[in-house]
Amino acid sequence: MTFTLTPLLGFPIIKPGDDLADLILQATIRSPLKIVNGDIFVIAQKIVSKAENRFENLNSVKPSKQALDLATQANKDARLVELIIQESNSVLRSKPGTIIVEHRLGFVCANAGIDHSNVKIGNELDEWVLLLPKDPSKSAALIRKILEDQFGKRIGVVIIDSHGRAWRLGTVGVAIGFSGIPGIEDLRGNADMFGRKLQVTQIGAADELAAAASLIMGQASEGTPVVHVRGFPYALREGSFQELLRPLEEDMFR
Repeated sequence: MTFTLTPLLGFPIIKPGDDLADLILQATIRSPLKIVNGDIFVIAQKIVSKAENRFENLNSVKPSKQALDLATQANKDARLVELIIQESNSVLRSKPGTIIVEHRLGFVCANAGIDHSNVKIGNELDEWVLLLPKDPSKSAALIRKILEDQFGKRIGVVIIDSHGRAWRLGTVGVAIGFSGIPGIEDLRGNADMFGRKLQVTQIGAADELAAAASLIMGQASEGTPVVHVRGFPYALREGSFQELLRPLEEDMFR
């Protein structure tokens, strides 16, 4: 098996309203790639959020009492905390510098995924932040449809973000939305190399793919927000992001 990740080059600074599908198409045409069935495009969340105008200016945010109280606990700008609350189903933990929430999309993350880095409009750098896309899987599906129509091939699209993990240091790429790929590959019932049936093994296929692509994208100023993937070891199918979310009743830590 050969697993190949190729960054697509030449993307401009993304602005609200930009057509990401067309930009990906043009970048692919400029590359030596010839798209085949089973190829996948992995896209950084940040360019999706920018194209969908998920910018917020902190000067326009009025903090609630809850935000003011939580900002004191977390030592954060109360305006930012108000946006974190608005983007979340619930606040789970907080400490100086970090607020852990259940995002409205269902996953647990720090600060509702709201980002300051590489976010600028006009001459204002510090007052702008970027929220996650409203519906990343819908965004992935729209991009996928356009690209499949253009290439005439069966492909997958994944939108990824960088998240920390509860029991390890460091961030890794994780899928926050996708179309045309599995979220989980359930291997329970399959035989291991000695013939024993697997009892609990479920592979977070979308997240493993996200982590691999994140290595190519980088985390700072690399400017490679889209990675082409070939050789994904699982069959493409119509997966759902909900596959990746652990039900609350199975969560030992909430």
